Amino acid sequence: MPPSRNANTPPLPASAPPTRPTAWRDEIWQQMRRRFWLKFFGISGFMWLFFVGYFQVLRHPVRPVTEMPLTLLDQWVPFEPLALVAYVSLWVYVGIPAGLLPSLRQLVAYGLWAGALCITGLVCFYAFPTAVPRPLMPVDVAQHPGFALLQGVDAAGNAFPSLHVATALFSAFWIDRLLRQFAAPWLPRAVNVLWVLLIVYSTMAIKQHVALDVAGGTLLALLFVWSSMRWFPGNPVKDAR
Repeated sequence: MPPSRNANTPPLPASAPPTRPTAWRDEIWQQMRRRFWLKFFGISGFMWLFFVGYFQVLRHPVRPVTEMPLTLLDQWVPFEPLALVAYVSLWVYVGIPAGLLPSLRQLVAYGLWAGALCITGLVCFYAFPTAVPRPLMPVDVAQHPGFALLQGVDAAGNAFPSLHVATALFSAFWIDRLLRQFAAPWLPRAVNVLWVLLIVYSTMAIKQHVALDVAGGTLLALLFVWSSMRWFPGNPVKDAR
């Protein structure tokens, strides 16, 4: 028989309703749709401005270009044409963190940190012009339209530090932070890790960068990851709820 309760006994707290296992998906979808066109045109404009500065520095070096040295790791990583898919996926990948941020203030803050990272890389390119040794590709790029286009869009200059690696890793840490705050399970977080590792690998596999470029890009990313997460307005997920 259950114990009796008198009038002075406080009521038992009501149990919280069970959380749906897929609630995090709904929240992410809502965030992606919030201010969609502002994010779309903002990210597109950001990339356009970046490439304007990138090609300006690439085509007008202020001093002789230094050729980056090769390491054993560069010899161990073979040329892999299929890695081009992962390489070009960066331009989709870097837009994901901004797509998950809810408020205009946080979008601006994230854009400023990402912009500061890119400007730092461009300053390095301007002060110390570098290039990847050529030819590293064991194939005729004329027979591979994707690589021929890549040579025209993303030449082998502006090598150290690799901004391809730096922006990919910067995005990866932010995506993981946001997924954790959305209470996403391990699978999407693992996909995020796999995606960024493929992008980093691809920079060497298609011979656009050498190991030292990757190391420099990694250090640059870690510096801005630490700074941006330490000084960022509010909680990106809680502020949206």
